[in-house]
Amino acid sequence: MITTELSNVGEIIQNQREFFQTGKTKDVTFRIEQLKTLKQAIIEHEQAIVEALQADLHKPQVETYITEISVIKEIDYAIKHLQNWSKPKKAAVSWDFFSYSAKIYPEPLGVVLIIGPWNYPFQLIISPLIGAIAAGNCAILKPSEIASHTSDIVAKIIAKHFDPAYIAVVEGGVEASQKLLAEKFDHIFFTGGTAVGKIIMAAAAKHLTPVTLELGGKSPCIVDTDINLEHTVRRITWGKFINAGQTCIAPDYLLVNKKIKKDLIDGLAKSLKEFYGDNPINSPDYARIISQKHFDRLVNFLKDVEVIIGGENQPSERYIAPTVIDHVSLEDPVMEEEIFGPILPIIEYTDIAEAIALINSRPKPLALYLFSQDKNLQKRVLQETSSGGVCINDTVMQVGVSSLPFGGVGDSGIGNYHGKASFDTFSHKKSVLQNSFWLDLKWRYAPYQGKLPLIKKLLG
Repeated sequence: MITTELSNVGEIIQNQREFFQTGKTKDVTFRIEQLKTLKQAIIEHEQAIVEALQADLHKPQVETYITEISVIKEIDYAIKHLQNWSKPKKAAVSWDFFSYSAKIYPEPLGVVLIIGPWNYPFQLIISPLIGAIAAGNCAILKPSEIASHTSDIVAKIIAKHFDPAYIAVVEGGVEASQKLLAEKFDHIFFTGGTAVGKIIMAAAAKHLTPVTLELGGKSPCIVDTDINLEHTVRRITWGKFINAGQTCIAPDYLLVNKKIKKDLIDGLAKSLKEFYGDNPINSPDYARIISQKHFDRLVNFLKDVEVIIGGENQPSERYIAPTVIDHVSLEDPVMEEEIFGPILPIIEYTDIAEAIALINSRPKPLALYLFSQDKNLQKRVLQETSSGGVCINDTVMQVGVSSLPFGGVGDSGIGNYHGKASFDTFSHKKSVLQNSFWLDLKWRYAPYQGKLPLIKKLLG
C-alpha cells in the first residue's frame, strides 16, 4: 500500500502551493497533457481496477466498465472542449460604458482536496479530479478507506504517473480526513452522506474554504399508468439493483399508480429472475454489500415489513437478495433514511397530487424519476417538485451525459460537476473591465454642482 504519512500532509500541501505558483498548471497545453496521462494510466491499469472493485464490492466486470472505467469518456470530453472553456469570454456592457470592454477570465483556484466515497470508489474520485486538472489546479485525493483495495490502486496509479507536488493521494480513515480538513485548501470536493457532509462544511468554514458537496437522499421514482411496462420494469430493476443498490441516485422507493401496481410487481419479479436467475447469490452479475456495518443496517430495515420479492441474506458473504417490500408506512425505518442497498419499497397512490405532496414533504432528493408518456403529467411533476436532477422514463442514465451538470439541492448537495460544470466548479471566474484613453467624460468627477440632472437621466 502506498500511504502518505499523515505527518507529511502539511509539507505536501506546501509543495503543491509552490508548484502552483510556478504557473505551470495555467498552461492549457500542460493540462491537456496531464488529462491524456490520466487516461492512459487508467487504460494501463484496467485489470487491476477490475480486480480491486471485485475485491471490495464483488462488482461484476461489466458493471466496473460501465460505471467506473467509463470515466475515460469524461476525460475525452474535457480534452475536446478545454481550449474553448479556458478562453476569456466577452461580457456585454451597457451604452453608458461605451468606451469600456469587459471579459471573464476563468482561472484555477490553487490546491484542492477531493474526498471520495466507497460505493463507486474509482469513478467518483477520478471524475472530480478531471475537473480539477482541466481547470489548472493541484490536487490531493483522499479515497475511501472502506473500499481499501480500490484506494490502494488509486494511490499506485497516481504515484506512478504524477508528481506528488502536483497530484497526491493520502490514504487512511477518519484520522486522515481530520488531518486534511484541519488544513487550508482553496476548494474541497466531497462525495458521501449528508451527516459527513455537514462535518466537511463545518471544517471548511473555519478557513472560508468553498465546498462542493455531492450527497444523496431518498430519490423517488413515480410510475404512472401510461408506460411501456416491459421497458419500465427492466430500467427500474437495473437502476435500483446495479452495485447491489449502493448508488446515490438509485431509485430509493417507488410511488406507483394503484391501477398498475400488480402488473408492475409481477414485472419486477420477472425482470429480477431474468437478470440474476432463481438464486441471485450464485449470479456472477450481482454485487455485495461493502461492509458488515452496512449489511447489518440494511438487514434491520427488513424487520417487521412485508417482503414480496427476495429478502434472503447471507452474513458471511454480505449478501442481501434483490428485495421488494410492500405496504410501507412513512414511519417505517426504511423510509426514514436513504436505503443505499438492494431494498425497494413500494407506495401506491391514486392521484398524482398525493405522490407530489409526499415528495415535497421530504428533503429535496438528488434525483427524481418519472415513468410516464403523458406530457402534461411530465410538465406538472417538473414544475411542482424540486430535485438535483430528473430522469424521465429511465433511471441513473443521466449521470452519463457530460453536458448535464450533476449535483444536488438542499440536503442532497451543494454545487455540481461533470463536463464544463466540473471545469467551472474548480475555476474562479475573474471579471476584467478595461477602459480606453481616447475619451474621458467628466460627469462622475467632483465638483458635482449642476450634474445631478444628468446623473438621474443616466440612472433612469
